[in-house]
Amino acid sequence: MKSKYFSVSALALATSALLLAACSSAPTQQPIKVTQGASVVSKEQTPTRIVTSTQSTQVAKPTQTQPAQTQAPAVQSTTSSAQFYASFDDWKSDFIRRAIASGYNSGAVYSLMNGAALSQRVIDLDRSQAEFSKMPWEYVEGAASSNRINQGRSKLNDQRSVLVDTENRYGVPKEITTAIWGMESSFGAGMGNMDLVNALSSLAYDGRRRDFAESQLLAMLSMIERGDVSQSQLKGSWAGGMGHTQFIPATWIQEGVDGNGDGRKNPWTASDALTSTASYLGNAGWVRGVAPYYEVRLPQGFDYRLIGEKRSLDEWRQLGLTSAAGEYFSGTTSAELWLPAGISGPVLLATQNFDVIKVYNNSSNYALGVALLAKRIAGGQGFVASWPTYESPLSRTQVQALQRNLTAKGYNTGGVDGIAGANTRRAFASWQQANGKIPDGFISQSTAGDLIW
Repeated sequence: MKSKYFSVSALALATSALLLAACSSAPTQQPIKVTQGASVVSKEQTPTRIVTSTQSTQVAKPTQTQPAQTQAPAVQSTTSSAQFYASFDDWKSDFIRRAIASGYNSGAVYSLMNGAALSQRVIDLDRSQAEFSKMPWEYVEGAASSNRINQGRSKLNDQRSVLVDTENRYGVPKEITTAIWGMESSFGAGMGNMDLVNALSSLAYDGRRRDFAESQLLAMLSMIERGDVSQSQLKGSWAGGMGHTQFIPATWIQEGVDGNGDGRKNPWTASDALTSTASYLGNAGWVRGVAPYYEVRLPQGFDYRLIGEKRSLDEWRQLGLTSAAGEYFSGTTSAELWLPAGISGPVLLATQNFDVIKVYNNSSNYALGVALLAKRIAGGQGFVASWPTYESPLSRTQVQALQRNLTAKGYNTGGVDGIAGANTRRAFASWQQANGKIPDGFISQSTAGDLIW
């Protein structure tokens, strides 16, 4: 018989970014080595700053950066993920049959699945889409609220020994790990109370995310069989997020770490979850001594065509960019010039560590929220530049119109889905440049008004 971990040992490298909005996360099994240059100062020595030096020292990492929320392959089947089932019970019976045929213990499969029930609420949540997306400042202000900052400082102190240890081992600042904890579950207060078996079974039956959902069910089987958790603990978000930092099961199987030495890897145990989160970010390529972003000022006569380009911090300095907050930045670490709210808002250099946060949840707003919250928890300040709060977002219908019009004009948006993602922003920036506008890629009612009819 196959190992009970057969279907989750080789996690696939593609998970839906939409699902990540409901449950985020991911971490590592073996501590990874961190090489540290003499010029790097320990975070314990400078508690009021996330970054003490930009002489970067990179955490050892695998050859391939892991994406946000990796998933396991679906249980073996001769049917496609588009297979129609006449009823939930038909899907459940077929899934049980396929799981057992794939080598899973029949008793364990029946124990997990016998009580599974359809939840229409989960299906409705999965299909619902907000008509308007949040502007960056709306998201960031909620992420780094004064209440969350104060709670974060308190919770960091509560878990200081764990967080200092993980920082030393994986190179990820304790404030970053704490910020993710706060974003994902309000520091453990909001881990979710949805029955995960019912939720994932409902997603699988619905069909839109069948491969993903079935993979998570198999991963939960493996978690139970290897002694991580009991079935009664399987409560979380409707999209499969578990515990303090909202791992999905398949990611936990690969990335979970026993943080307290009790021989189990339990995402509902704070020390395990926090250690795993830091480990995952370290394994994804965290660079010690580099901030996720630096707020900068552009020099007069700056070539705005460089927006969106990646250059080393030293090269940006040579081009005349200076810190807006008096923070020193330099080194060979690559950073992208990013204007999240266009030329009227903050100007940022987003480093590799910004991208590392995004492997936890593939959203620039999320990464910015985490980075700012961490900075504020450490005693740093918020943004120097003001946000253009007078700007308004496009509706989903308007974004679709924008995408159709850009595509018709020869600018590749990557499809018409009503989501103003990276491809759409790049296409819009190209249109701006071709039409004599500053190509900042910022999409709003005023900037995109000519293209949303």
